[in-house]
Amino acid sequence: MTFSLEDKIAVVTGGAQGLGRAISQRLAHEGCQVVIADLKDEAAQATAAEIVKTTGRGALALKTDVTQEADVEALFHRAISEFGRVDIVVANAAILIAGPIAEADAEKWRAVMTVNLFGNFLTLKHACRVMKPRRKGVIIQINSKSGKKGSAANSAYAATKFGGIGLVQSVALEMAPHGIRCNAICPGNLLESPLWTDPDHGLFVQYLRADKVPGAQTIEDVHQAYVAQVPMKRGCAYEDVCNALVFLASDAAGYLTGISLSVTGGQEMN
Repeated sequence: MTFSLEDKIAVVTGGAQGLGRAISQRLAHEGCQVVIADLKDEAAQATAAEIVKTTGRGALALKTDVTQEADVEALFHRAISEFGRVDIVVANAAILIAGPIAEADAEKWRAVMTVNLFGNFLTLKHACRVMKPRRKGVIIQINSKSGKKGSAANSAYAATKFGGIGLVQSVALEMAPHGIRCNAICPGNLLESPLWTDPDHGLFVQYLRADKVPGAQTIEDVHQAYVAQVPMKRGCAYEDVCNALVFLASDAAGYLTGISLSVTGGQEMN
Protein backbone atom coordinates (compact mmCIF):
# COMPACT_ATOMS: atom_id res chain seq x y z
CA MET A 1 0.00 0.00 0.00
CA THR A 2 1.21 3.53 -0.79
CA PHE A 3 0.32 7.16 -0.13
CA SER A 4 0.22 7.88 -3.87
CA LEU A 5 -2.75 9.84 -5.23
CA GLU A 6 -1.36 9.97 -8.76
CA ASP A 7 -4.06 10.49 -11.42
CA LYS A 8 -6.93 10.49 -8.92
CA ILE A 9 -9.91 12.77 -9.50
CA ALA A 10 -10.82 14.88 -6.48
CA VAL A 11 -13.78 17.17 -5.72
CA VAL A 12 -13.32 19.75 -2.95
CA THR A 13 -16.24 21.84 -1.69
CA GLY A 14 -15.36 25.23 -0.27
CA GLY A 15 -12.11 24.82 -2.18
CA ALA A 16 -11.47 28.40 -3.26
CA GLN A 17 -9.80 29.90 -0.21
CA GLY A 18 -8.38 29.21 3.22
CA LEU A 19 -8.12 25.56 4.21
CA GLY A 20 -10.09 24.47 1.13
CA ARG A 21 -7.60 26.19 -1.15
CA ALA A 22 -4.70 24.55 0.68
CA ILE A 23 -6.39 21.15 0.31
CA SER A 24 -7.02 21.69 -3.40
CA GLN A 25 -3.40 22.70 -3.96
CA ARG A 26 -2.01 19.80 -1.95
CA LEU A 27 -4.15 17.24 -3.78
CA ALA A 28 -2.90 18.62 -7.10
CA HIS A 29 0.71 18.43 -5.90
CA GLU A 30 0.05 14.80 -4.92
CA GLY A 31 -1.03 14.03 -8.47
CA CYS A 32 -4.79 14.66 -8.51
CA GLN A 33 -6.94 16.46 -11.02
CA VAL A 34 -9.09 18.76 -8.89
CA VAL A 35 -12.63 20.10 -9.14
CA ILE A 36 -13.00 23.18 -6.95
CA ALA A 37 -16.57 23.91 -5.85
CA ASP A 38 -17.29 27.22 -4.13
CA LEU A 39 -19.84 30.03 -4.00
CA LYS A 40 -17.00 32.50 -4.55
CA ASP A 41 -16.58 31.90 -8.25
CA GLU A 42 -13.79 34.41 -8.88
CA ALA A 43 -11.66 32.99 -6.07
CA ALA A 44 -12.35 29.44 -7.26
CA GLN A 45 -11.26 30.33 -10.80
CA ALA A 46 -8.07 31.93 -9.47
CA THR A 47 -7.23 28.85 -7.40
CA ALA A 48 -7.85 26.56 -10.36
CA ALA A 49 -5.65 28.70 -12.63
CA GLU A 50 -2.87 28.69 -10.05
CA ILE A 51 -3.03 24.89 -9.74
CA VAL A 52 -2.76 24.44 -13.50
CA LYS A 53 0.17 26.86 -13.65
CA THR A 54 2.16 25.45 -10.72
CA THR A 55 1.45 21.72 -11.03
CA GLY A 56 0.37 21.08 -14.61
CA ARG A 57 -2.60 19.15 -13.27
CA GLY A 58 -6.13 19.67 -14.51
CA ALA A 59 -8.28 21.92 -12.37
CA LEU A 60 -11.89 22.93 -12.85
CA ALA A 61 -13.69 25.63 -10.85
CA LEU A 62 -17.47 25.51 -10.50
CA LYS A 63 -19.70 27.98 -8.68
CA THR A 64 -21.62 25.79 -6.25
CA ASP A 65 -24.03 26.41 -3.39
CA VAL A 66 -23.80 23.24 -1.30
CA THR A 67 -27.22 23.96 0.24
CA GLN A 68 -28.92 23.61 -3.16
CA GLU A 69 -29.31 20.05 -4.41
CA ALA A 70 -29.45 21.08 -8.06
CA ASP A 71 -26.03 22.76 -7.67
CA VAL A 72 -24.49 19.74 -5.96
CA GLU A 73 -25.92 17.31 -8.50
CA ALA A 74 -24.63 19.50 -11.34
CA LEU A 75 -21.19 19.63 -9.68
CA PHE A 76 -20.82 15.85 -9.78
CA HIS A 77 -22.28 15.54 -13.27
CA ARG A 78 -19.72 18.08 -14.52
CA ALA A 79 -16.87 16.31 -12.73
CA ILE A 80 -17.83 13.02 -14.38
CA SER A 81 -18.26 14.71 -17.75
CA GLU A 82 -14.86 16.41 -17.50
CA PHE A 83 -12.74 13.66 -15.94
CA GLY A 84 -14.75 10.43 -16.32
CA ARG A 85 -15.00 9.53 -12.64
CA VAL A 86 -14.65 10.81 -9.07
CA ASP A 87 -12.18 9.09 -6.72
CA ILE A 88 -11.96 11.48 -3.76
CA VAL A 89 -14.51 13.89 -2.32
CA VAL A 90 -13.58 16.40 0.37
CA ALA A 91 -16.62 17.98 2.06
CA ASN A 92 -15.03 21.15 3.38
CA ALA A 93 -17.59 23.94 2.86
CA ALA A 94 -18.70 25.41 6.19
CA ILE A 95 -19.51 28.64 8.00
CA LEU A 96 -19.22 29.73 11.62
CA ILE A 97 -21.28 32.37 13.41
CA ALA A 98 -20.48 32.62 17.12
CA GLY A 99 -22.65 34.09 19.88
CA PRO A 100 -24.06 33.37 23.35
CA ILE A 101 -27.03 31.00 23.25
CA ALA A 102 -29.41 33.37 25.05
CA GLU A 103 -28.80 36.09 22.44
CA ALA A 104 -28.35 33.84 19.39
CA ASP A 105 -29.99 35.03 16.18
CA ALA A 106 -32.30 32.17 15.18
CA GLU A 107 -31.88 32.67 11.43
CA LYS A 108 -28.09 32.82 11.66
CA TRP A 109 -28.19 29.65 13.77
CA ARG A 110 -30.33 28.01 11.09
CA ALA A 111 -27.93 29.18 8.37
CA VAL A 112 -24.99 27.43 10.07
CA MET A 113 -27.03 24.22 10.27
CA THR A 114 -28.05 24.50 6.63
CA VAL A 115 -24.54 24.96 5.26
CA ASN A 116 -22.60 22.73 7.60
CA LEU A 117 -24.94 19.79 8.06
CA PHE A 118 -27.49 19.83 5.24
CA GLY A 119 -24.76 20.87 2.80
CA ASN A 120 -22.65 17.92 3.96
CA PHE A 121 -25.62 15.60 3.50
CA LEU A 122 -26.09 16.74 -0.09
CA THR A 123 -22.38 16.44 -0.85
CA LEU A 124 -22.12 12.94 0.60
CA LYS A 125 -25.37 11.84 -1.06
CA HIS A 126 -24.19 12.73 -4.54
CA ALA A 127 -20.65 11.50 -3.90
CA CYS A 128 -22.09 8.09 -3.03
CA ARG A 129 -24.34 8.10 -6.09
CA VAL A 130 -21.41 8.51 -8.49
CA MET A 131 -19.05 6.21 -6.57
CA LYS A 132 -21.37 3.23 -6.02
CA PRO A 133 -21.37 2.00 -9.63
CA ARG A 134 -17.55 1.75 -9.55
CA ARG A 135 -17.57 0.22 -6.04
CA LYS A 136 -14.67 2.44 -5.10
CA GLY A 137 -14.10 5.87 -3.60
CA VAL A 138 -13.01 7.92 -0.62
CA ILE A 139 -15.05 10.59 1.13
CA ILE A 140 -13.40 12.88 3.68
CA GLN A 141 -15.38 15.36 5.73
CA ILE A 142 -13.54 18.31 7.26
CA ASN A 143 -15.02 18.43 10.73
CA SER A 144 -13.56 20.06 13.87
CA LYS A 145 -12.51 19.38 17.42
CA SER A 146 -15.86 21.07 18.13
CA GLY A 147 -17.44 17.90 16.77
CA LYS A 148 -16.12 16.04 19.80
CA LYS A 149 -16.48 18.59 22.58
CA GLY A 150 -19.03 21.37 23.06
CA SER A 151 -18.02 24.96 22.42
CA ALA A 152 -19.34 27.78 24.59
CA ALA A 153 -20.92 30.69 22.70
CA ASN A 154 -20.60 28.57 19.57
CA SER A 155 -23.55 26.20 19.82
CA ALA A 156 -24.62 26.20 16.18
CA TYR A 157 -21.18 25.27 14.89
CA ALA A 158 -20.63 22.56 17.50
CA ALA A 159 -24.08 21.10 16.87
CA THR A 160 -23.38 20.81 13.15
CA LYS A 161 -19.99 19.23 13.75
CA PHE A 162 -21.37 16.66 16.22
CA GLY A 163 -24.05 15.90 13.64
CA GLY A 164 -21.40 15.67 10.93
CA ILE A 165 -19.60 12.88 12.77
CA GLY A 166 -22.88 10.97 13.05
CA LEU A 167 -23.39 11.47 9.32
CA VAL A 168 -19.89 10.19 8.53
CA GLN A 169 -20.30 7.10 10.68
CA SER A 170 -23.71 6.33 9.16
CA VAL A 171 -22.45 6.74 5.59
CA ALA A 172 -19.38 4.63 6.39
CA LEU A 173 -21.57 1.78 7.60
CA GLU A 174 -23.85 1.99 4.59
CA MET A 175 -21.11 2.32 1.97
CA ALA A 176 -18.59 -0.23 3.30
CA PRO A 177 -20.21 -3.08 1.30
CA HIS A 178 -19.81 -0.90 -1.82
CA GLY A 179 -16.08 -0.35 -1.36
CA ILE A 180 -16.46 3.31 -0.37
CA ARG A 181 -14.70 4.66 2.70
CA CYS A 182 -15.96 7.71 4.62
CA ASN A 183 -13.94 9.43 7.35
CA ALA A 184 -13.70 12.79 9.10
CA ILE A 185 -10.75 14.97 10.01
CA CYS A 186 -11.18 17.08 13.14
CA PRO A 187 -8.65 19.92 13.06
CA GLY A 188 -7.72 21.99 16.05
CA ASN A 189 -7.84 25.77 15.92
CA LEU A 190 -6.31 27.17 12.72
CA LEU A 191 -5.07 30.21 14.61
CA GLU A 192 -3.00 31.72 11.79
CA SER A 193 -5.69 31.36 9.12
CA PRO A 194 -7.98 34.13 7.81
CA LEU A 195 -10.88 32.30 9.49
CA TRP A 196 -9.37 33.47 12.77
CA THR A 197 -7.37 36.57 11.86
CA ASP A 198 -9.77 38.52 9.60
CA PRO A 199 -10.05 41.91 11.33
CA ASP A 200 -13.77 42.29 10.68
CA HIS A 201 -15.28 38.80 10.79
CA GLY A 202 -12.51 36.52 12.08
CA LEU A 203 -13.00 34.28 15.08
CA PHE A 204 -10.66 36.31 17.27
CA VAL A 205 -12.97 39.31 16.80
CA GLN A 206 -16.14 37.22 17.09
CA TYR A 207 -14.96 35.49 20.26
CA LEU A 208 -13.82 38.75 21.86
CA ARG A 209 -17.23 40.30 21.20
CA ALA A 210 -19.05 37.18 22.41
CA ASP A 211 -17.01 37.16 25.65
CA LYS A 212 -16.02 33.59 24.86
CA VAL A 213 -12.72 34.02 26.70
CA PRO A 214 -13.51 35.40 30.17
CA GLY A 215 -11.36 38.40 31.04
CA ALA A 216 -9.98 38.89 27.52
CA GLN A 217 -9.61 42.56 26.64
CA THR A 218 -7.87 42.29 23.28
CA ILE A 219 -7.55 39.99 20.30
CA GLU A 220 -4.08 39.03 21.50
CA ASP A 221 -5.59 37.93 24.83
CA VAL A 222 -7.92 35.61 22.91
CA HIS A 223 -5.02 34.31 20.79
CA GLN A 224 -2.87 33.50 23.80
CA ALA A 225 -5.78 31.79 25.56
CA TYR A 226 -6.21 29.41 22.63
CA VAL A 227 -2.49 28.67 22.24
CA ALA A 228 -2.34 27.87 25.95
CA GLN A 229 -4.96 25.12 25.51
CA VAL A 230 -2.73 23.10 23.13
CA PRO A 231 -0.16 20.73 24.65
CA MET A 232 2.11 21.29 21.63
CA LYS A 233 1.76 25.08 22.13
CA ARG A 234 0.83 26.10 18.61
CA GLY A 235 -2.27 26.27 16.50
CA CYS A 236 -3.17 23.74 13.84
CA ALA A 237 -1.68 24.52 10.41
CA TYR A 238 -3.06 23.80 6.96
CA GLU A 239 -0.16 21.40 6.40
CA ASP A 240 -1.17 19.36 9.45
CA VAL A 241 -4.66 18.86 8.03
CA CYS A 242 -3.40 18.15 4.50
CA ASN A 243 -0.95 15.52 5.74
CA ALA A 244 -3.79 13.67 7.47
CA LEU A 245 -6.00 14.04 4.42
CA VAL A 246 -3.44 12.60 2.02
CA PHE A 247 -3.07 9.57 4.27
CA LEU A 248 -6.82 8.98 4.60
CA ALA A 249 -7.31 9.40 0.85
CA SER A 250 -4.59 6.90 0.01
CA ASP A 251 -4.65 3.12 -0.27
CA ALA A 252 -2.49 2.99 2.86
CA ALA A 253 -5.65 3.82 4.85
CA GLY A 254 -7.67 1.16 3.07
CA TYR A 255 -8.92 -0.46 6.30
CA LEU A 256 -10.03 2.81 7.91
CA THR A 257 -13.62 3.95 7.66
CA GLY A 258 -15.98 5.78 9.98
CA ILE A 259 -13.19 7.37 12.00
CA SER A 260 -12.94 10.99 13.16
CA LEU A 261 -9.22 11.76 13.24
CA SER A 262 -8.21 14.48 15.70
CA VAL A 263 -5.47 16.78 14.37
CA THR A 264 -5.17 19.02 17.40
CA GLY A 265 -1.66 18.88 18.84
CA GLY A 266 -3.02 16.88 21.76
CA GLN A 267 -5.84 19.27 22.64
CA GLU A 268 -8.46 16.67 21.78
CA MET A 269 -7.45 13.02 21.99
CA ASN A 270 -10.71 11.15 21.46
